[in-house]
Formats: sequence, C-alpha cells, structure tokens
Amino acid sequence: MKKVEGIVRHFKLEDVKNALTDQGIHGMTVSEVRGFGRQKGHTEIYRGTEYAIDFVPKVKIEVVCTDENLQTVVDTILQTAQTGQIGDGKIFVTNLEDSIRIRTGERGEEAL
Repeated sequence: MKKVEGIVRHFKLEDVKNALTDQGIHGMTVSEVRGFGRQKGHTEIYRGTEYAIDFVPKVKIEVVCTDENLQTVVDTILQTAQTGQIGDGKIFVTNLEDSIRIRTGERGEEAL
C-alpha cells in the first residue's frame, strides 16, 4: 500500500476530487495547509501598503491506495492540478505498512 500526498492550489481541489472519483478512487483526506517552496511566498498590497506573504495557502490531499492504483492516483493528481505556473504544488509518495478499519478490525488492503 502507498500513501499519496498532493499539495495543490485551492481552486484545483474540486477538479482533483472529481477526477479521482471518476478513476474509481473514493477515499481521501483534505487539509488546508500553508507553506512555501521555491516560490518563497508573494507580496500583496492592502490599503496602499505592500505586505510580504511568506506562507502560501494550499490544500493537501491524502489518498491511501494499493500498489496497483498508485500510478493512476499520481497521474490523475498531476494532470488535473497542473497549471504550468510556479506554485502548482508537489506530490509525495510513501510506503504504508498497515491500515486498520476501526469499525470491523479489517487490516491491510481490505481496510481500504
């Protein structure tokens, strides 16, 4: 099993969710996050004064999938969230040792 974390722009969340659902991926966790990479934030003007925004707001989408579905999940997030501009985000993939469905006690891929 794998855990895929996609950090994407806010306005791409619905598109990514719908695309993953269309591909048969039905479970995900979404969190609002803030951070920066090479973009290093941006500046905004408020009431005539320029302010530096160091941490850019993004959305983190977490999907746990089987090894067989990994490439589908990654490709779907990549194609759907990409705008071609700096700040599109990142995708991280990690190995997942186990998962347990609390209600039934099922373990591993059966718990997904």
